Order: sequence, then C-alpha cells, then structure tokens
Amino acid sequence: MGRGGQVRRGAVAVLTAIMVAGCGGSAASPDPFQWLESVDSPRAQAWVASENTKALGVLEQDSHYADNLAQAVAIGNAPDRLPVPEFHDGTIGNFWQDADHQRGIWRETTVADYESPQPQWKTVLDLDALAKAENRNWVWEGMICAPVTGSRCLVNLSEGGEDAVTVREFDRATGQFVADGFTLDRGKQYVSWADDNTLLVSREWQAGEKTTSGYPYIVKRWKRGQPLAQAEELLRGDPSDGLATAPISLDGGNGKRASLIVRRPSFFDAQFDLVGAGQPVRTALPPKSELEGMVGDRVVLSLRDDWTVGGTTFRSGSLVSLNSDELARDPEHLKPTVVYVPGPQETFQHLLTTRGHLVVTSLYDVRGRATVYTPQPDGSWSGAPVVLPDNATVLTVDGDAHGDIAYLSVSSLLTPSTLWSVNTADGKATPVKSAPARFDSSRFVVEQIKATSADGTKVPYFIVHAADMKYDGSNPAIVYAYGGFGLSSTPAYNGLAGKSWLEHGGVYVIANIRGGGEYGPAWHEAALKTKRQKAFDDFEAVADDLIARDVTTPRHLGIQGGSNGGLLMGVEFTQHPQLWNAVDIQVPLLDMERYEKIAAGASWVGEYGSMANPDERAFLESISPYAQLKAGVKYPEPFVWTTTKDDRVGPQHARKFAARLSALGDPYLFYEATQGGHGAGANNDDKAHTSALEYTYFMRQLM
Repeated sequence: MGRGGQVRRGAVAVLTAIMVAGCGGSAASPDPFQWLESVDSPRAQAWVASENTKALGVLEQDSHYADNLAQAVAIGNAPDRLPVPEFHDGTIGNFWQDADHQRGIWRETTVADYESPQPQWKTVLDLDALAKAENRNWVWEGMICAPVTGSRCLVNLSEGGEDAVTVREFDRATGQFVADGFTLDRGKQYVSWADDNTLLVSREWQAGEKTTSGYPYIVKRWKRGQPLAQAEELLRGDPSDGLATAPISLDGGNGKRASLIVRRPSFFDAQFDLVGAGQPVRTALPPKSELEGMVGDRVVLSLRDDWTVGGTTFRSGSLVSLNSDELARDPEHLKPTVVYVPGPQETFQHLLTTRGHLVVTSLYDVRGRATVYTPQPDGSWSGAPVVLPDNATVLTVDGDAHGDIAYLSVSSLLTPSTLWSVNTADGKATPVKSAPARFDSSRFVVEQIKATSADGTKVPYFIVHAADMKYDGSNPAIVYAYGGFGLSSTPAYNGLAGKSWLEHGGVYVIANIRGGGEYGPAWHEAALKTKRQKAFDDFEAVADDLIARDVTTPRHLGIQGGSNGGLLMGVEFTQHPQLWNAVDIQVPLLDMERYEKIAAGASWVGEYGSMANPDERAFLESISPYAQLKAGVKYPEPFVWTTTKDDRVGPQHARKFAARLSALGDPYLFYEATQGGHGAGANNDDKAHTSALEYTYFMRQLM
C-alpha cells in the first residue's frame, strides 16, 4: 500500500556504513535493526510512531486520500452487503459489522426468513457492547457449537485481531455466557467438542509447552465441571513440530461423529489419531492429506500426494472417502473409495457437507466449478455438476449438516457476488441474494492471458481494463499475486478496486504464478523451498508480458501482495527494481535469514526451507529481501505496512526492511496499524483506512 512520499536519509553515517557492509546476505554480519524485533519495546514503539507520522503526513494530505477513504468506508460499511450465512441448529447465523457495529454483532434468523428480501434479524451477541463493558479490544474469531444441544457454543475472542484467542462458552438461547461454563484464557489454542459435555483442547498447558513456532502440541480431554488442571492428556506432539497438534471433530449429520487428533511434524505432513473413550489410536491415513468433512458414515479427505493402498494408487489432488465404522475397527488397514479425481488443468478447492451429500468446488483453468457428490449403496459416489454462471469464481459458504441446503458464492472481476442456494437432494441451484454493483462495470472487459516464464512454463493471468484502453504503454496497472502454500488466487469481484482504481483509468491484474494451487499440488510443489525462484520468475514474466503488449511501462507499473505475497513483493523489489514504480508490501515476510525466529516463522520450513540446511540456507540468503538491499541501487519508493498485533508473520520484517532503506538513504513509506492481527485492520473503518492509504499511494506513483 501507499504511493509517493518523501526521500528519507539515514541520520547516522556510521549506521549507513554498517548497512552497506552488511548488504548481500551474510548471516555473520551484524543486524543493526534487530532491536526492532522487540515488538512492544518503548524504543521500537517510538520508532513506529515516528514512521507513521511521516507516512500519514504524506498520504493523508494527498488530494486523492479523502475520496479514497470515503469510498472505502462506504463500501466496507454498506448496509446492502451480502450477509454471509452460517448454519447453526436449524437457524441461520451471521456475524455483521457496519458503521454502528464496528466490532460486530452475532445475529440469527430462520432459513426461510434469511432468503427473504428483508430478513428480520435477532441480535444474539453484541461485541461492541461486550468490549465496552469489559474494556477490551475484542475481535470476533468465530464460534463452534455443541453437536447435540447446538445452543451451546464456544466463542473465540481475539485481543486486537491476533491469532491468540480467549474461549468462552455461550448460550445462544439465552444470549448469555454460560455461568461456570467452559472458559479458556488467552493463548494460541484449538478446541473441538467431543460431545456436549466434553472438549478436546490443545493449548500451552504449562509455560513453555509450545513448539518453536509458538503453537501448542499437547491435547487433553476436558470434561464439564472438571478443573482444567485435571484434564486428561491424550496425545503429545513435539516442541520441534512445525505446526500445532490439534483436535478435529467431524459430524456426519445423521448422528455419526468422528474425533481425531492431527499432529503436524511439518506444515504439509500430518499424523492422524482416532479418539474414542480411551486413549487415541494411530491410523494409517497418509501424511500428505487433509480431513475435509463427513457425510453419514463417510469420512472424506483430500490427497496432496499419490496414495497406494492394497495395490491401488489414488492420485494426488483427489478426494477419497473411508467408512467411519471400518476406520474405527481397523485404523491400520484402510479401504478408501474415490470421490473426485481432477482432470487436466483442474484442481480441487473446497467442499461443503449436507445431511447426505458433498458439494465440491474445483477450478478448471482457474475458473470455478461445483459438483454435488452422493454416496451410493455399493460404497461408490455419483457426481452431478451444479449449473452456475461460467467464467466465475465459485466459493463455498456453508452447508446444513442436518438438512439438504448448501450455499455458494459466485462472482467475477466485473460481477458482484451472488449467493446461490444448492438443494443437494435434487442438485438444483437457485440465486438467493446478490450484492449491488459498486462501480460501473459496463466499460470494462476481462481477459485471461498466458505469459511464458523463464523455463518455458505458461503462466496465466487475468487482466481487467477499459474496453477502449489504448495500447500505448501509458496505462497505470497493478499486478497482484500470492504464489504460496498451494493457495489459489481467483478472479473475484472487488468493488473497491473497481471504484478507486478502474474508474480512475487503472488496469488490474491477477497473476496465477507457481507456488499457488491453481493447477493442483504439482503447481504448488514446483516452487517449494529452493525451487521458489520459479514463482518469482513467473511474476516477472507476467510483468514483461504486460509491457511487451504495450499495456503499460515500468513508469506506470505497480505490484501488490501480502504475507507470502509480501515476500514476493520484496523479492521483486530487490531483483527487478527497474520494472516497477510502486510496490505495495503488505504484512510481509522479508528477513528470510531470521524468519524462523520471528513470530510463527518456524512453522513454514516446509514451504521455505531452513537456515539449518546448507543448500536451503544459501538459497534463503540469496533471495532474502532484507539482506539483498544494496547501496547505490535506484529502488522505487515502496509502501511497506504491517500491524503491531500480527502474531503470525510479525511486524518485525516490515520494520527492519524500512529501517534498512532509511539507512541506505532510499525513499519509502512505512505504516504500522496498532490493531488488526495478520490483516489490514480490526474493524471495517480500520480496513478502510489502510485501503485508502494503498490506493492513494498507487495514484501518487502511477497516475
């Protein structure tokens, strides 16, 4: 985010000398800005306050800012936004934020009333009122309800948006927290219902009982009325594990349930133990798989690698099911059945479960599809495509585990989201609600184009632009990408981008680079660890293609990405500074030599590699944006932003990157929101403020 701004010079000459000497990535070189890793230290906070004053003094005083902020606030708080439905015990719930409810309210209605033009909502929990009464900065992090008496739910509350949460039992029927109910103090923790009076809990039970990346690795069974200290230990992972050891409970919708504990030695590998009345039992579920849901007595999982069982190989990217009774009787000898197998250019995305069906969303050449799968008496599955608009992004919303209805969201770069109701019993899909247009899309067109990367791979990207755009290189363009962790970037509607960018003459691009999941596990694995340069090359290829087609030129070209995409931005900033005139670096990873020691960084070794491995260390040093900043290079002025409450990636990366730019005498804008966790803000107004800064920055730099 952010554009324009003033050149800042390092005030201390000796510091500049240290920085110049430290450029190039030597881990042995001193890090003069490591003190900024102390997130809440007075010195670091004073530095942040000073940097915020500088950046906001530039961006908030820009002539474009007031309009950008007004548009962002209006769209973020619009009363005619789609209310996202969530099934709970025969009702529809919705968490809603607007100008009058900045923290939000949990509200409910019936299914029939929800689908009416003007639902009559009943407020069940007012988070603004709760935060005021308790003098806390509560941010909603969702809730999970008990399997039988569904009125009892566990509400997760975050302080300022961080990943750590406080858990409290809440009664939806009375609208009150349960006196002497289940309560867990703040921490990174994971909870599921084993039954209405028993929880499976993963947390830091004693000080220090967490992994090197800050996640819990001990799961216990906690019964109602039992002191927390007497909870029964079920399974213990290891402090070296990449992610948490955590419980998961699946509901088949017909009284069948399955509880498991998933231990993750690394980000992409898992160990599955089935939980019964006694101690957990190890299963032979493959390590590179994910539990996706349960329908009746069928447990469904997705495969990230080929799985050979009994002489049959189930392909990576497929969905398979297992009979839950057979799984419980003989967890070591499994008999999977195929549900879904991806075709060429196709990949599984997500699924929803209803009482007797699955709704599976997939991508075909980065275009959304949906299919209803139904279990057959012989153990097989039948599939029926759901008729939806083509060339769209199809997202799962929620499904009724005890009924037949599932909801999907369908949109495109130029078409606002429409909520579709899918009756999984007959496969009929019906549009229920549509969000209004936030900009005049009639003047624009969308194209899917494929660039050629350095190794010859065809890399698709979507571009939206005015129908009468001139191919003269003068068009201001923003290119967005993520390219990591197998996550797909799909061409969904963005009303604010349309209003604040496209209507001002801008071009917007989504690049589907390797490292993402747009073409299945292989597309992701092509850019893992020391192969990650392929993702960076893919992004450069898209930029080169836009320039070769005379859509834009480096003078008018900006790029944008967050988190892992923030790392991508940092690499492109240092590897190809001549290609861009604006670089929006959002909540980023940037110091890849120390990322394992910052916040939850150690959990991502499976994605990035480790400094403990010589080959991976050499690669991380070679691409680490923080290490690769060099004196004497003409860099574009970036907008680097983060949040103090980001306990996932951490604000340390962004802080140190900006400080090093300052020491080198290079221009930059740095902004750190005090709230918001790993995102743009804790409420709609916070998010609107950050977005307004971003578009103001892009306008200053590119228009």
